[in-house]
Amino acid sequence: MKTDSILEKILAAGHLAVTSECGPPRGALPNKVKEKAELLRGCVDAVNVTDNQTAMVRMSSLAACILLRQMGLNPILQMVTRDRNRLSMQSDILGAYSHNIDNMLCLSGDHPRFGDHPMAANVHDIDSVQFIEMVKTMRDEGKFQGGESIDGPPKMFIGAAANPFADPFELRVARLAKKAKAGVDFIQTQCIYNVDKFAKWMEGVRDRGLDRQVYILAGITPMKSAGMARYMKNKVPGMDVPDELVKRIAGVPKEKQAEEGIKICVETIEQCKEIKGVHGFHIMAIEWEQKVPEIVEKAGLLPRPSVN
Repeated sequence: MKTDSILEKILAAGHLAVTSECGPPRGALPNKVKEKAELLRGCVDAVNVTDNQTAMVRMSSLAACILLRQMGLNPILQMVTRDRNRLSMQSDILGAYSHNIDNMLCLSGDHPRFGDHPMAANVHDIDSVQFIEMVKTMRDEGKFQGGESIDGPPKMFIGAAANPFADPFELRVARLAKKAKAGVDFIQTQCIYNVDKFAKWMEGVRDRGLDRQVYILAGITPMKSAGMARYMKNKVPGMDVPDELVKRIAGVPKEKQAEEGIKICVETIEQCKEIKGVHGFHIMAIEWEQKVPEIVEKAGLLPRPSVN
């Protein structure tokens, strides 16, 4: 066991882990964070807090993680290399760990041109693989990236993202292998709608033994409507939404489409449970957190295990 992370303990014990997501508000409103987080209590093991998601200014991930910790929940600090240099990143990691935040997700971040400040400079002092290496060195060797010793190293359970569907598909497993070599502990994948393609990616993951090096959490996002399904299919880069799925949601009355989306979501979880090497699920119910308990229950993932 590398850390005291509850999430790591659940995964190490062989349970299917469940994580979800809490997007901070576009304002200084702590109650907005607390209301969202409260909906997830008891049905997930840890909660991702996004970092200026889609390059839009929001309350800082660190501040929102502290609010969740004060509520007795287990946050996962998301941090992108887009907005900070290595000094600032290491400083925030120390600050987070000082508040008993012991999970984090190392990301590159969406380009500013997609957000509300397209003129903002990209920092990208280091890339996401170097970021993982830096956090691992801080944790395991007690050293800053510059080589100096840390007085009280941050024992972080280190996560990263993977997209099994981005082009070129043949390089997706190799990309994961780089992150595994850098020292990542767990992976949360992009939203899965094409289960067959995900299963093929997992086959490549198993062939290289990566499922034994890294815990893989399958990403799940429920569709609210046929309009959302079409948008995800046509407008979101790196997403693979099969035509049959769009037709299925569009084939029911509008007032029933959200319900159908939940059904598809639960079916996807059930199918992914059968894929060897899947260690859990990351449920991204974007601005639909109230549906997470229903999804987790219907997918047979309750009650959540308790670990010491």
